[in-house]
Amino acid sequence: MTETNVGDHVAIFDTTLRDGEQAPGFSMAVEGKLAVARALQALNVDIVEAGFAAASEGDFNAVQAVARSIAGPTICSLARLNEKDLDAAARAIEPAARKRIHTFIGTSPTHRDAKLKLSKEEILERVARLVPVACSRADDVEFSPEDAIRTERDYLLEVCRTAIDAGATTINIPDTVGYSTPEEMTDLFRFLTSSCPAHVVFSVHCHDDLGMAVANSLAAVRGGARQIECAVNGIGERAGNCSLEEAVMALRTRKDLFGVETQIDTTKIYAASIALSRVTHQPIPRNKAIVGKNAFAHEAGIHQHGVLADRRTYEIMDAESVGMPSNSIVLGKHSGKHALAARARALGFNAGPEKIEEVFPEFKRLADTCREVTDADVVKLMTGRGSDDGRSGPWRTRRIELRTDIEDEVRPYARVTMKHDDGTRETVQCEGGGPIDAAFAAVCAIAGVAGRIVSLDLRHDADGEDTRVDAEATVEVASRQYTGKARETDVADAAVAAFVAAVNQAAVSEAALDENAPRRAAADSESVA
Repeated sequence: MTETNVGDHVAIFDTTLRDGEQAPGFSMAVEGKLAVARALQALNVDIVEAGFAAASEGDFNAVQAVARSIAGPTICSLARLNEKDLDAAARAIEPAARKRIHTFIGTSPTHRDAKLKLSKEEILERVARLVPVACSRADDVEFSPEDAIRTERDYLLEVCRTAIDAGATTINIPDTVGYSTPEEMTDLFRFLTSSCPAHVVFSVHCHDDLGMAVANSLAAVRGGARQIECAVNGIGERAGNCSLEEAVMALRTRKDLFGVETQIDTTKIYAASIALSRVTHQPIPRNKAIVGKNAFAHEAGIHQHGVLADRRTYEIMDAESVGMPSNSIVLGKHSGKHALAARARALGFNAGPEKIEEVFPEFKRLADTCREVTDADVVKLMTGRGSDDGRSGPWRTRRIELRTDIEDEVRPYARVTMKHDDGTRETVQCEGGGPIDAAFAAVCAIAGVAGRIVSLDLRHDADGEDTRVDAEATVEVASRQYTGKARETDVADAAVAAFVAAVNQAAVSEAALDENAPRRAAADSESVA
């Protein structure tokens, strides 16, 4: 990590496991929370808000499990400003080496009158009396005036000063309902930071109701905020929170403008995004900034030509800098001959102008009938052989058995039976980090393919009373990627079927490539001569 002055460091406070999990569809069991927490540890976030310990026994257990298992980041629990919540938070984070309690109370007129039924003076009295209680239970205390953006400015400052005098060293200013704008945020943070002691860290927590959570968070940094509260993939209540990956990469890419740094290992961003997607079974939108499939992908011919010449023509970041595979030239109906030739050469073909002219009309006809032309399709175009669709190929799944016996300390495993077109059957059992990983290993072992899973997208589709799962798996074999799709009623069945479809594509296409190798070598020799 590059050395920076204290004032140049922006702490990343990740609330994926607390605010993020509160969003419908993103609930996580303890094991899932631990998997995401390990990804956050690898990211090197400063603080992990592991949950709301007083909310339920399950939340308490999850916070405690994270506190026991994760080293490095400060482990934090949210707590309302009352002794019961503060006690629960303190007990839950007790196993952590570095602990924080994050306590809050509403301060806006709406929260004071409609929710709390408290006067301004009564809220100030609670802050002055109970923040010291939080400080007695944890050395590191953060205070949030909930709905700060809609709180009268002078009263907001009074609440913040009261919390600071009571011992809070981090003051978080939440835009609880996503109401603010960047200009307002910069001005507010300049006012607050200039009116409070220099040792206090001011933090920002923005929601995305108007689509400005990231912009507002960055504006707060320009106003003096030195902590951003955010979540992986931008998940959170309603429209979500400030997206961790977007805020971090904006600060990194535009350091010339912001002049600050984080300690995030950006090469672990994509892995964290995928980990969350797998745990919650929520796919990442293709057009999601930084981590979506299209973030570094190009289909338009003009863009592809530019990127092939120098990717800086249309990219301001390297895909590798966030841990994604290198920039992707997506072959589709908008692609031109330069992109087709580049993909063919990447697959090992001697893609001279005459050959590209020959196959280009067929490529265009194929591109008009599907969303994306795959590596397997290019092999078929160049050789006349290959898989016509994701289900073509020699292997069919016959039986899948997945086990996760965590209580017995047995590693997750999968037993898969597949049948070959020649009538033979083969069963393989493999262990893995999870049952799906183990199933993928078993499929590769049976097919004799040295594959690496690049991505797995699962999407639930309810059609009346019938719920189906659409799965799309991308597998890398010999530096080439193959994509398989499947639709089943069960998540595991869909995932394994997509693996098999991708592996079938790889098996057929790799065979065609091997058969064509002598002709390619001869063509290469002639071109050299």
